Amino acid sequence: MHTIEPYWKWRDFYTAEEDEKSPFYGKEYSEFEYSDTIYNYYIHPQWDSFGAETLYLKLLYANYKTGAAIIEFIGEWNDCTQNTIETLKRDFIDILLHQGISKFVLIGENVLEFFSSDSEYYEEWYDDIKDNAGWIIAINFREHVLAEMRQANIHHYININERYATINWRSYKPFHLISFLDDLLIKVIQ
Repeated sequence: MHTIEPYWKWRDFYTAEEDEKSPFYGKEYSEFEYSDTIYNYYIHPQWDSFGAETLYLKLLYANYKTGAAIIEFIGEWNDCTQNTIETLKRDFIDILLHQGISKFVLIGENVLEFFSSDSEYYEEWYDDIKDNAGWIIAINFREHVLAEMRQANIHHYININERYATINWRSYKPFHLISFLDDLLIKVIQ
């Protein structure tokens, strides 16, 4: 897992550590010192901790004018025993919401497992954005993770669709990806 690095080719467009509105403003990263682990496996030092034990993220892009953010995840999303969604919502998402972010792209190809609990915090997140034409779209999550999310009825709050399962998101610039997903969401709804 230590070789899985967060996507870095958008750093010309945005870096969270240089964004005064970001929860990671001022953070300094090492390329060589591995300290964070997921179940005793070291992860690349570019991933950011938001307080969850087994899930890390990278804020790849935030645009406060358009109200959109792209977040990449790695690890195990465990609402059952660790209430990952509460930690994510309170310690990361709420900060972005306060800055006007209402469109969230969640990239989950490195989310290995998902364990559900209730959907209360997902519903709260959805309620926070729905009046601002906001949305949450999960892209490239593994099929067994999506199945567990559907079983937990999270699909009522996060857009989970087969069309989002295999998007080649790295081929886009971040603002083009958001525009593409915005258009795709309209097509799915119709």
